[in-house]
Amino acid sequence: MAKIYKKTSGNGSIALYLGKRDFVDHVETVDIVDGVIKVDPAELEGRKVWVYLACSFRYGSDDLDLIGMNYRKDIWIQRQQIYPAVGTKPANTPMQEALLKKCEDQGHAFTFNVNKSLLCFLPLQACGVDYEVKAYIANEADDPEEKINKKDTCRLIIRKIQFAPGTIPAGPQADISKNFMMSDKLVHLEASIEKELYFHGDPIPVKVKINNETAKVVKKIKITIDQTTEVLLYQADKYTKTVLNEEFAEEVKGESTLEKTFTVIPLLSNNKEKRGLAVDGRLKDEDTNLASTTLIRPGMDKGMQGILVAYKIKVNLLVSSGGLLGGLTASDVGVELPLVLMSPKPADV
Repeated sequence: MAKIYKKTSGNGSIALYLGKRDFVDHVETVDIVDGVIKVDPAELEGRKVWVYLACSFRYGSDDLDLIGMNYRKDIWIQRQQIYPAVGTKPANTPMQEALLKKCEDQGHAFTFNVNKSLLCFLPLQACGVDYEVKAYIANEADDPEEKINKKDTCRLIIRKIQFAPGTIPAGPQADISKNFMMSDKLVHLEASIEKELYFHGDPIPVKVKINNETAKVVKKIKITIDQTTEVLLYQADKYTKTVLNEEFAEEVKGESTLEKTFTVIPLLSNNKEKRGLAVDGRLKDEDTNLASTTLIRPGMDKGMQGILVAYKIKVNLLVSSGGLLGGLTASDVGVELPLVLMSPKPADV
């Protein structure tokens, strides 16, 4: 059997088993969350065993929670009674069958269908979206008057993640023509990328074309990539962080042209100290990347998404008059290109 994730309650009465902790959002469908709970009824004292899957928005950190400033809101939650068993259940998956044999007569399978409109797992330093599977012992599923002891619970954090789609459209192109004071001549800038989507860690070739009809000089070319994170749940906040900033000393003199491709790679490893950055997992995890672009289906409720992530490439020219005072009168000519950053779909997905 492949790796199994297990958590046992403090009193040892229940144990939660999952075959995986990453569940794929295929945009139109989402992997089911399937697992098994082992129940020892000896210590239940007539109580029942429940399991829930919750998608929650967290604002604040554990440190803030110590002074009462942590805010948590359940965006979506489903509950099932596990013991005593009630109702009919879907057919067991192969993973559940293997676990049920291991647990013998104390094993109970559960399956959740995740709402496909929900946001993928997305932590930020100050807030984030978490998914939690929790088994617990209680008289009722959700009675605010009933206090559930921590030793009667066990929980595992899971991730709902997206991978890049199978087909990738052609890349965007943007151009601008700008004139300057006391001159009717123009600086033309055109920038493009070959495809719309790139995988995390892959080089991104940015093709730049410049036609400088003026007497001014293009002193350098700057390429930046910005991550914009829009938080929709607790208030309309938007955070923009530059995840790549590179300058190229390419001089384009008056009445001349340049056509060149510049390669850039935005990496989390170069941005770990930046607060408010959206990432795909915890910073301590080895497989963590910058957060993937949020894919939205037509008609999807953005409010259900909670947090939206987008990227754009900005290409800017620093244009000056030349000479000793040229830098004092320099101006920018710039364009923007949308960028989709995602992880490739593994072969076994």
